[in-house]
Amino acid sequence: MKCTVAAAVVVAALAVAFLAEVGHGAVTCVEVDVNLLPCVEYVTGKEAKPPALCCQGVKRIRALPAGTAERRFICECIKKAAARFDGLKNDAIRDLPAVCGSPLPFPLALDFDCNTIPRA
Repeated sequence: MKCTVAAAVVVAALAVAFLAEVGHGAVTCVEVDVNLLPCVEYVTGKEAKPPALCCQGVKRIRALPAGTAERRFICECIKKAAARFDGLKNDAIRDLPAVCGSPLPFPLALDFDCNTIPRA
């Protein structure tokens, strides 16, 4: 847990620094990572339900720019972030948006091909 909190602080600091340099409206993987980092304990099975911060992050991801390119980019960011963690539970990942009451415009699945997201 101590490493997760430390990682969250580092990611948040990097996000603030990086986002300060990115123009408004641009989506970054750092932004996606910061929003979903609170979900790690849930998607690894260490928590029975996602914490409020996790669901808030899922809702923010849903509210990001909705064009096809942005959706595909966000999808790829999520897959890259997931690759950094061991022990992910596919069911928890798949069900996360519904459990948070915030369905995404694409499925969350480690084997999903982000390029198949239909044009918006």
